[in-house]
Amino acid sequence: ERGFTLETIKKWQLGYSPESWDAFYKAATKAGYKDEMLKSAGLIKQRDSDGSAYDLFRNRVIFPLIAVSGKVVGFAGRIMGKVDNAPKYVNSPETELYKKSDFLFALYQAKNSIKKLDKVLLTEGYTDVITLHQSGIENAVASSGTALTPGQIKLIKRFTNNVTVIYDGDAAGIKASLRGIDLLLADEPTGNLDPETSNGIMELLHK
Repeated sequence: ERGFTLETIKKWQLGYSPESWDAFYKAATKAGYKDEMLKSAGLIKQRDSDGSAYDLFRNRVIFPLIAVSGKVVGFAGRIMGKVDNAPKYVNSPETELYKKSDFLFALYQAKNSIKKLDKVLLTEGYTDVITLHQSGIENAVASSGTALTPGQIKLIKRFTNNVTVIYDGDAAGIKASLRGIDLLLADEPTGNLDPETSNGIMELLHK
């Protein structure tokens, strides 16, 4: 539905987890991976009733989370179709390798373009970023559905001080945008947005 090309799917290493409780677990153990490693990586969980293992990701499109070094440190899974009470996204839990507050989706793919253009486009979601890159706008990253954090800002400032925030236009997105802008300006000589400016922006955006 997003119109991703085969080239884009390969470039971003997009995958799919079958609609099964243990398809991944069976494949992983067959390949020689031990339960403890799979559990510590957050890829499987254990049932309280009998301790048996089951997959974290089921019937989901899989987005590998690639660190700025180029190594995969986690995964995000988007549900296929609509399932009652199922969250739209499931993400890897925090591990020794993956700290959500210190990670930006697509920074590895975007860093060269960011340095070249000396600016970055900051979006909310995985598909937003991939769509932009597919359209040739390759200096885009995503905060992965979280409010912007100081750790993520520190990552951005390794490559540029020029940030354009492109979050959703609903009330939650506007609120997150203003909070993110405040954080981005916190270390700048101009300081934070004053309340009058913030309120003015909110009023303008709501018109």
